[in-house]
Amino acid sequence: MKIQIVNGPNLNLLGKREPDIYGNTSFDDYFARLQQLYPNCELSYFQSNHEGDIIDKIHEVGFLFDGIIINAGAYTHTSIAIHDAIKGVKTPVLEVHISNIHTREEFRHKSMIAPACKGSLIGLGLLSYDLAIDFFLKKEKA
Repeated sequence: MKIQIVNGPNLNLLGKREPDIYGNTSFDDYFARLQQLYPNCELSYFQSNHEGDIIDKIHEVGFLFDGIIINAGAYTHTSIAIHDAIKGVKTPVLEVHISNIHTREEFRHKSMIAPACKGSLIGLGLLSYDLAIDFFLKKEKA
């Protein structure tokens, strides 16, 4: 099973940025933990602060991988282009958010990418990524 994790803007600052919301763990450290927890799963990680790079990555893996987990960061609320990229590929995509976007500022309440995704995991901290991987693994067995 090949799963691509795509993180958007400012997620490179996990562990440093607003730890009261996002925690103290860097995504690199967390990703190493995921690789240990899922040794039979080929996990890949990509992060960019640039919308076009995120779209290019979705296009690159969207016909080859078994699943994509995306935390589009602030692009969640603004990017029709990422929505269209997700709709344009055959690989199923799960949207994740570390914080509960519905309890934050009003402008974060609407996800432009959610309608293009298979599902969304919101507000469960970094555990959202584990649960997304579990979904893809269980879906494969079903």
